[in-house]
Amino acid sequence: MARSLKKGFFVEESLEKKVDAMNESGQKRVIKTWSRRSTITPDMVSHTLAVHNGTKFIPVFISENMVGHKLGEFAMTRTFRGHAGGKKERFAARRK
Repeated sequence: MARSLKKGFFVEESLEKKVDAMNESGQKRVIKTWSRRSTITPDMVSHTLAVHNGTKFIPVFISENMVGHKLGEFAMTRTFRGHAGGKKERFAARRK
């Protein structure tokens, strides 16, 4: 179920404060965050946020197309290592 429009976007309060402080000072540095559930707002555009994926921080450069999406969408938590493909045939050839 989607969040009510009356409530607005959810952004972690501490993250919002850090982004606002960087906008006022004009600095560009990486902000570390564990808040994968925070929504990307227009204030965050052109900043780099390091989003935690459970093991490490993934740097995510925020562009205009990302506004309205969640931070967690851009820091994948699982590593895809490929399908089985021809592993069965290779394993059978080794056993002979």
